[in-house]
Amino acid sequence: MKKILFGFLVIISTQLTFAQNTTEQEIKNLSAQKWQWMADKDVEKLDKLFHEKSKFVHMSGTWRKPEEMDIIKTGRIWYKKADVHDVAVEIVDDVATVWSRITLTADVRGNDAVTEFTVTEVYKKQNKNWQLLALTFSSVRDTHKIEH
Repeated sequence: MKKILFGFLVIISTQLTFAQNTTEQEIKNLSAQKWQWMADKDVEKLDKLFHEKSKFVHMSGTWRKPEEMDIIKTGRIWYKKADVHDVAVEIVDDVATVWSRITLTADVRGNDAVTEFTVTEVYKKQNKNWQLLALTFSSVRDTHKIEH
């Protein structure tokens, strides 16, 4: 009986770990797609991803979805390329937090800026889809490490 119970617990634990790893990979992929959509100025896909009450924290200010969408659409900030060096994901119930170490190349007011950031993204699962609630850029040294 103990062997059966132990076997059952191992199976359940393995399934939970697999589900957690699958969800973490889904979030990592979504975060990577977001960077590409931002580079492509694909406001249609970003509009679906960004929650209506989402907030964005940049070096120059904090604003909500309509302003971020306008910034991307008009190219006031063109997120040309995000080189992602490291990603950590933590999931609690229906909320996922992503920390990414990136080197961002962006066109800001006609000038290319290359900046090291740790970016924090918060996603919430709603109606079977993940939506971004918050995105914060934190300027860091290139030696900054994310604790996993």
